[in-house]
Amino acid sequence: MNIIANDPNRKSWIKVEKNCDFPIQNIPFGVFITNEDIVTIGTRIGKTVIDLGALQQLGYFKGIKLSDDVFLQDTLNDFIAHGRKRWREVRNRIAEIFDINNIELQNNVNHKSEVLFDLSEVEMLLPVDIGDFTDFYSNLNHAKNAGKIFFGSENHLPENWKHFPVCYHGRSSSVIVSGMHVKRPKGQIKDKNGNIEYKTTKQLDFELEMGFITTDGCHLGEAISINETEELIFGMVLLNDWSARDIQKFESVPLGPYLAKNFATAISPWIVTLDALEPFRTIDPEQNPEPLPYLQKSGKNAFDIQLSATIKTDNNIETEITKTNFKFQYWTMNQQLVHHTSNGCNLRSGDLFGSGTISGEKPESYASMLELAWNETKPITLNNGTQRTYIQDNDTVIIKGFCQNENSRIGFGLVENKVLS
Repeated sequence: MNIIANDPNRKSWIKVEKNCDFPIQNIPFGVFITNEDIVTIGTRIGKTVIDLGALQQLGYFKGIKLSDDVFLQDTLNDFIAHGRKRWREVRNRIAEIFDINNIELQNNVNHKSEVLFDLSEVEMLLPVDIGDFTDFYSNLNHAKNAGKIFFGSENHLPENWKHFPVCYHGRSSSVIVSGMHVKRPKGQIKDKNGNIEYKTTKQLDFELEMGFITTDGCHLGEAISINETEELIFGMVLLNDWSARDIQKFESVPLGPYLAKNFATAISPWIVTLDALEPFRTIDPEQNPEPLPYLQKSGKNAFDIQLSATIKTDNNIETEITKTNFKFQYWTMNQQLVHHTSNGCNLRSGDLFGSGTISGEKPESYASMLELAWNETKPITLNNGTQRTYIQDNDTVIIKGFCQNENSRIGFGLVENKVLS
C-alpha cells in the first residue's frame, strides 16, 4: 500500500505556519483531554488538534476495518494492536480528509465543530499504557565519554558493547508526559571521603534520547527476524531519561541503575509514525566488528533527526546547550528490537524502548550534563549569566526534534519538564 499521506506537494485546508513540526505530511497520534473533561485520541495539523473518535463516529473512516471504539479510549494501545496496515490506512485517509481540495469536511460547519480543537483548548496526556520500558546504551560517543570520565580511559568499553546493543530494564510506571514536573530524588550517595548518606541528589541530569513504541506481534518464546522489526514499530517520541549521577555512581555495580533513573522518564505526547519518517532515512552507522548474522540488515535503517536541548531558568531565559542527531547511534532500532526478542522475549502493544543518550563527536553535541560540563570540571554559562554543571531546582529542560529535507519538515514537538525541589 502506497503512503499517499507523505506526498510533499499536499496542502491542507487547516492553517500550517512555516517550519511547523506538524504539516499534513506528519499526522502523528496522541491522546488529549478537552475542557469538558472528555478524553479522546487525536492527531494534529498545525495548531489544530483533530478528534479521531468524533471523525470515526461521523463515518469518515468507513471502509477501514477498525473496532468501533478504537479512538474512544484513553490510550493508543488498541489502535497500535491493529497493526501497520491499519496505521497506514488511517494516516492516508486523514491526509485525504484534510487535503485542501477535499470539501467534504471542510465545508461542513457542524462536523468541524465536533472534530476540531485549537491546541490551547486541550491538554495532552500520556499516549500509551506502557507495560514495559527498556533503555539502551547504544551511542558510541556517549559510551566513550563515560569511559573517559569515570575510568580515565580512551577506550573503556565493556567487552560486549560492540557485539550487541546493551540495555537495562527501566520502570514503566514512572514514565511521564511533557509538561509534568520532576521532583528531585533521594538515594544513597557516597562522597569523596567514603561516607555514605541517604540524601537528595546534587547531580540531577538529563539524557537526550529518542524512544520507539511497539505493537504486540511477537509472542513469548518466539523470536523475530531483523526484517520483521519495522512491522512491529508503531512510531517514535522524544525521550528524556532523567538521571541522578551521584546516586547512580554508587548503586550501579553490579546490576546497573535503579533509584538513579526510576523516579522519572519523560516523553513527548505525539507519536510520529515510521511511515511519516520514511523520507528521512539515512545510511547505517559503520560497525566494526561486523555483528552476528541475526543483527545484520541491509538498506538505510537510520534516521536523520535533528535534536537539541535547552535549559530555561526560573525567569524564563532560555539557553540552547546542545545540538545532536539521531543518526549518530551505533546500534539501530532494528538491531535493538531483534536482539531484545532473540531469546524469546515477547512484545506488547505500547512497550517503550529508549535509544540511550545520543551524543555527537563534538563537545557542543554532547547529550547530557555529565558530558557537557565534563563531570563538573567545565561549567556551562547560561544566557542569564549563571552557570550549570547539573540541573538546578526550578530549571526547565526542553528537548526538541525534527527532520527536514528540501521537500518537507516533520517534527516531534517537544518534551519539557520543570525540576522541583
